[in-house]
Amino acid sequence: MKLLFKQRFFSWFDSYDIYDENGNTLYTVKGQLDWGHCLKIYDAADREVGTVKEEILTFLPKFNIYNNQAYLGCIRKEFSFFVPRFTVEFNGWQVEGDFFEWDYTIQTAQGAPVATVSKELFQWTDTYVIDVNDPADALYALMLVLAIDAEKCSRD
Repeated sequence: MKLLFKQRFFSWFDSYDIYDENGNTLYTVKGQLDWGHCLKIYDAADREVGTVKEEILTFLPKFNIYNNQAYLGCIRKEFSFFVPRFTVEFNGWQVEGDFFEWDYTIQTAQGAPVATVSKELFQWTDTYVIDVNDPADALYALMLVLAIDAEKCSRD
């Protein structure tokens, strides 16, 4: 299953539309005014299905992941030189790849791929393709991509 993650061109806060391979809107992401990034995820019926919220007052960026109001886990940036690294405390997943070039893989602790993420270049706004192996993992993979993108925005 492929997801097209596209940032809206005119938006005061981070806002994204997530499409399937046929161009149908699967999710809408709306940024909210808050300390740090707070991204609410809505399904096609406009029901809130998840939240990615930056925890403030931490040495390195940390993003908590919620399904409705239930805490699922987090992703945090590790201290490293030159190459960004992230620790994922969620589903036993890990993130590997080239974050400077925006190409990386989400995989299980055993190394099985969950999703592959790549950035489309030469677009007006941030646009990513998320290729998810199991459609049941699509929302959770999207949440990790949102957290990594928010960390990059904070860094830049």
